[in-house]
Amino acid sequence: MRATRALIERTGYTEPVVDYALDALFGALDAEAIASTIAGELGSLAALDGFTVRPGRPDVRYAGLARAAIVASDTTIGVALPALVFALCAGCRVIVKDRSDRLIGAFAETLGDERPELAALIDAFPWHGADEAASRAHLGDADVVVAYGGDETLLAIRALLRADARFVAFGHRTSVGYVTRKALGSDAPAREAALGAARDALLYDGDGCLSLHALFVERGATLDVRAFGRILADAFERTAIEFPAGYTRLDARADAYRRSALFRAAQGEGEVLAGVVAPHLIVIDPPRAEPPPFLRRTLAVYGVDGPDDARTILQRHALPLEAVAFDAVTARADLESFARESGAARIATLGDLQRPPLAGDHGGTGRILPFVRAIYRA
Repeated sequence: MRATRALIERTGYTEPVVDYALDALFGALDAEAIASTIAGELGSLAALDGFTVRPGRPDVRYAGLARAAIVASDTTIGVALPALVFALCAGCRVIVKDRSDRLIGAFAETLGDERPELAALIDAFPWHGADEAASRAHLGDADVVVAYGGDETLLAIRALLRADARFVAFGHRTSVGYVTRKALGSDAPAREAALGAARDALLYDGDGCLSLHALFVERGATLDVRAFGRILADAFERTAIEFPAGYTRLDARADAYRRSALFRAAQGEGEVLAGVVAPHLIVIDPPRAEPPPFLRRTLAVYGVDGPDDARTILQRHALPLEAVAFDAVTARADLESFARESGAARIATLGDLQRPPLAGDHGGTGRILPFVRAIYRA
């Protein structure tokens, strides 16, 4: 309860959103997921304790790096926690840049009630990135630094590290969705896709790399793009009741985008669907010459002829993707190719974007591999 209150104060998210985030975060941390992830990346759990056989390669064991540092982003709730867990499994001593809500510090204290030897490996406290002396003191002797943030932040962190330090950077990314003709062939799958897209777009007020900001909808189905847009608008209204916004009106940038879209719609180009019970915005067929608007609770919906059409839009704007989400009823080889060529690290189902599995390779990077070094004998 203390963590929830502190997170609401820091992020501005509403209580249902924070509750969802904490359930997703801690619900994923179970022994089976942790063990299977380590075994999948290292070959076996035993490789952390002794040499193991690798067919066709020398025997190997893995040792944890002595000192790890984790610098979390401002917005995503608990993003440092999975990295911390795997660093501890590797046997590292870990410094974590905590936030004002002290979620990581509270986790360490709770962990200490059961496993004091693990809690003793964690130093979690906030410091200001603008304080170069403090940042250098915390990061300068780390063997590995895992950092989340924008390009400017990541470049500043890299400049503070030892020349031989391992640097694992997770920059700002976004996620997109895709709805197929099959899903638009009848009402039920279309509504399921719409509800999933609404959840992915509205959770965390559209912040974070797993928030949905662009949705591609195939033309030529029983339901056309505008008809699906109305279903989507209804799904947004319903989801906004379950996960209310942390603010009462669109900010200046989103409002400017809305007014521009309304002007185009008055000329017969596209359509605008604004929130009734909460501030959100859906823009149907925005200009393709412009990138999707990375604005809070705002979704751009593009009618496309197929994956190649959607790929052209992504490539035109060089969008850095974390994930691509599809509707639940369609599996096609051309969709898998589209996802692979988009540069995304994850393929998901609409509605599940914001619940990544612990065993997944976040950002296309391993979970425990950044924190270990291999020792082989030959």
